[in-house]
Amino acid sequence: MEYISYLHKEGKSDYGVSFPDFPGAVTAGKTLEEARKLAAEVLALHIQGMVEDGETIPEASTLDDLQGDPAMQGAVAFLVSAPAPDTLIRVNITARESQMKKIDLLAEAAGMTRSAYMVQAAIAGARQRREGRREKGAHRTKAAKARRAG
Repeated sequence: MEYISYLHKEGKSDYGVSFPDFPGAVTAGKTLEEARKLAAEVLALHIQGMVEDGETIPEASTLDDLQGDPAMQGAVAFLVSAPAPDTLIRVNITARESQMKKIDLLAEAAGMTRSAYMVQAAIAGARQRREGRREKGAHRTKAAKARRAG
């Protein structure tokens, strides 16, 4: 979804960005490009925070909706894409009872729920496998260079 933002510049200040649909979501950048990038970041963070707090995400206003908005005076309006909020989903898995008991003990020791522990462990395991493949590739490359040089 795309939301309208207002770009402001006063005197020697940075370029300020605000969002009429999200009061309180503001940022600023020294350059136009920095302001544009930071606008996308702050909007994504603001929306994610609203989702986590159980708040309703507003529908995007149109330029026609905002034409009388005094905050638009002297501002340039531009669209900022907002990623879809990350929502929770429920999944079912099949595992041995002994495995689930082990997972529950590990999760408790880590101060996490079973679900959070399983997600974190899966992501960490995938990262380690990816890094291991990179290391093996680097070792192979070094060994091949050594054979060619020797």
